[in-house]
Amino acid sequence: MPKKKIAQMRKDYAGLMPKKGWVKRNIHFFGKRVFTQVFKRRLGTTSEAVLDPPPSGVARITWIGHASFLLQFADHSVLIDPNWAHWHGFVKRQRNPGLGIKFLPHIDLVLVSHAHFDHLHKKSLKIVDSREGIVVPKGSGSLVKKLGFHSVYEMALWDELTFSDLTITHTPCHHWGARYLHDTHRDYGGYIVKSGNLTVFHCGDSAYFEGFEEIGKRQHIDIAIMPIGAYNAPSGRDVHMNPEEAVKAFQELGAEFMIPMHYRTFPLGNEPDHEPEERLLAEAKRLGLEDRIIILDEGVGIELEGEFSSSGENI
Repeated sequence: MPKKKIAQMRKDYAGLMPKKGWVKRNIHFFGKRVFTQVFKRRLGTTSEAVLDPPPSGVARITWIGHASFLLQFADHSVLIDPNWAHWHGFVKRQRNPGLGIKFLPHIDLVLVSHAHFDHLHKKSLKIVDSREGIVVPKGSGSLVKKLGFHSVYEMALWDELTFSDLTITHTPCHHWGARYLHDTHRDYGGYIVKSGNLTVFHCGDSAYFEGFEEIGKRQHIDIAIMPIGAYNAPSGRDVHMNPEEAVKAFQELGAEFMIPMHYRTFPLGNEPDHEPEERLLAEAKRLGLEDRIIILDEGVGIELEGEFSSSGENI
């Protein structure tokens, strides 16, 4: 079977064809979203990470921007989807990275959710070093093998990797993994990161689908990092969740807390910049979940301690 057919067999494959009305949506995107922000000054500040690890039984989670996160445990540091780019093609980064790429703590492992340029950013990956190497979905190893990592691990869905007491599980999502139109064989998904009794779920890019309940059944999740932006895609394709769908997915996961991502940084959808966060908080309030939604600013971490209790920390 040709490689390009492999991804298309997955029920959660979003496909590549745009929906009706894509020309009008793209005209709006370039005219109202891209061109109007080119000359705007980037907001936010870049800070130095806290180099000391958190105490045993505590996880420190810091949003760098977009889908990039630094997870720090007592004995491990994990970097997910690192991206320090100032531009994503013709789309300008609107907020500075929360942490400086040259002032990170020692990184044990890098995780990349899929091969899209805003998640697998080669220039950032070339700067980052990690003791155990880099993890990518099946089919993307060739993209990172020359970036300086001594070990490259490709994971299929539900595969697990263990490094001492750090366990990584590759989870499904509803998206697509092609870096270019011809390489649809590349896989895509999220990750469950577990260290000690603390578990963090990074969803990767995803539209809403029925697989979130299954993910939650397989592993209790303390923090779910969920995408809430770019849901009004210029292509019209079903590739990203809106905020209400993200809350629904969070509930189906059975997670204790939710941190939103994939908004503010790059304007990749036709929705206004302020809308994802406003809709998220409105939906959480409607459902009585506002105390379980944690809105982070770039460079500001949340510390999770013990069983289901949390404390904020400005990093």
